[in-house]
Amino acid sequence: MADAGLFWRKAKVLDVWQAGDPRGLAACLPGLAPQPRDTVVVKKYASAFFGTTLAASLHVRTVTSLFVLTRRRRKGLTWRRQVLNVDTLVICGVSTSGCVRATTLDAMQNGFRPMLVAAACGDRTPEIQQANLFDLDSKYADVVDEDEALARLSAGWAKEP
Repeated sequence: MADAGLFWRKAKVLDVWQAGDPRGLAACLPGLAPQPRDTVVVKKYASAFFGTTLAASLHVRTVTSLFVLTRRRRKGLTWRRQVLNVDTLVICGVSTSGCVRATTLDAMQNGFRPMLVAAACGDRTPEIQQANLFDLDSKYADVVDEDEALARLSAGWAKEP
């Protein structure tokens, strides 16, 4: 993480998130491990968008598929672009005042509609958490509770529930 700049040097606690750290905070929670079709983005800065391919990955994904032409007996791989048309992002994590906030702002600025699940975000104190959720909900995102998140997920995350 030497190339992660000032963010990495200032926030010393971040080393607990590194892969291989004995404290294990980089490990996925049960049920949240990436699946084979999932895109995994490794970030080095507060925003999951900065210095990554996240925005491009959400707009268009390159799909690899195996093709076989029996007549010519030709085998090989082909790549095609699949337009994902993602317009809404469900954002959760820690810390709300840092990484969650930076990712939410960049999501909005990249043309996505950010939605934060309040109970799935956390920060150092309840006051910091509440102030940031209030501010994000006022200007940049829709902050929802778990029930609303589940209802919107069931409805396909329509613009309005």
